[in-house]
Amino acid sequence: MGLIKALTGAVGGVLADQWREHFVCNSLSADVLAAKGQKSTSNRSSNTKGEDNVISNGSIIEVNEGQCMMIVEQGAIVEFCAEPGQFIFDSSKEPSIFYGKFGQNLLNTFKTMGKRISMGGAAGIDQRVYYFNTKEIVGNKYGTPNAVPFRVVDNNIGLDIDIAIRCHGEFSYKITDPMLFYKNVCGNVADIYTRAEIDSQLKTELMTALQPAFAKISAMGIRYSALPGHTIEISNALNEVLSEKWGALRGLAVASFGVSSVSASEEDEELIKKLQRDAVFRNPTMAAARLAGAQAEAMESAAKNEGGGGAFMAFAGMNMAQNAGGMNMNNLYAMGQQQQPAQQAPAASAPAGATWTCECGASGNVGKFCGSCGAPKKEEDGGWKCACGTFNKGKFCAECGAKRPEGAKAYRCNKCGWEPQDKSKPPKFCIQCGDPFDQNDIV
Repeated sequence: MGLIKALTGAVGGVLADQWREHFVCNSLSADVLAAKGQKSTSNRSSNTKGEDNVISNGSIIEVNEGQCMMIVEQGAIVEFCAEPGQFIFDSSKEPSIFYGKFGQNLLNTFKTMGKRISMGGAAGIDQRVYYFNTKEIVGNKYGTPNAVPFRVVDNNIGLDIDIAIRCHGEFSYKITDPMLFYKNVCGNVADIYTRAEIDSQLKTELMTALQPAFAKISAMGIRYSALPGHTIEISNALNEVLSEKWGALRGLAVASFGVSSVSASEEDEELIKKLQRDAVFRNPTMAAARLAGAQAEAMESAAKNEGGGGAFMAFAGMNMAQNAGGMNMNNLYAMGQQQQPAQQAPAASAPAGATWTCECGASGNVGKFCGSCGAPKKEEDGGWKCACGTFNKGKFCAECGAKRPEGAKAYRCNKCGWEPQDKSKPPKFCIQCGDPFDQNDIV
């Protein structure tokens, strides 16, 4: 009886599997990462008794946008398609008399019957179609249960400290390598594989990778309060950190990373604000202005005191505090002026005729050296100054062409090069360097 049952099962099974199947996966929701393909049947279809895991040769498989199709035969991947459209599976081990050459397929069908009889009527083959969701998987909420270290770097004030921040938001990921995802994550699922089965692990690894990712972000000089505006940089940093676990192991990648809120502890925020506020006072002028403001506030408070003794003590305390500090507003303002570059000094403050232009192009120089490049002032040898203001060496003016007057004299200090405006009556001493005028100063 067993032989007859095996013979009947083999013949009936082979005949039922002669029909060409049609596999389709209409849609994959955001919660489904992978699904097993099902045969498309209807009330008018005769293909209702074939084996579930047998794909007849010549079967049609459809692939939609945002999907990737994979055929697994005996546990091994034999076909792969990521382009939308129809795909004909013409290399199946299960023959069909409805596809290809009839004579050869009929012979292969009888051979298949013989194999099934030897296996008690079973097919002895396992073929499956899997569809993978390649769309962006959105709506994954995250939050740091504990504070995450963040390095705050501000090169303007020389700040480099570590604080702790908390952040919340959402991230999305997508399947970039379905083969790796099949081999190392979902495997031969019977129906569907949802993201709920892996979300917990992904979120834990994301929170772990957030610390080195934030380290890369802080190294770029981005402050923690500006993180919502640099989500692209965070996504790139996370993918770099997670490349081995997610990319090389599971075929996943972070698509986007959103930050809803980020905050530091009150102590850390107050510390940063205090350091930034104090750093402003490295400028003596700013420190003097702050001291002046503090004294003005103290004087206003003392003036409001109705008791004369209280006001007197307030003013006395203010003077004692100023003297105890060892520095007052005048000293701070003087220090600020000394720190200003010499080239920023207005040329109008220099004596008339004492400024000169260097060969480097810097004008308004006062003294013997250029305030921009430090080159010494180039002394001119002899000459005369025309009425148009041009200094000349020849007999005619190079600017207006006027002839050099007879007995014309030009005065210029032979030490610093200063020239008086009044050529008819030079001063007794140079107002720039104090050297007495004599015959050597006549050019």
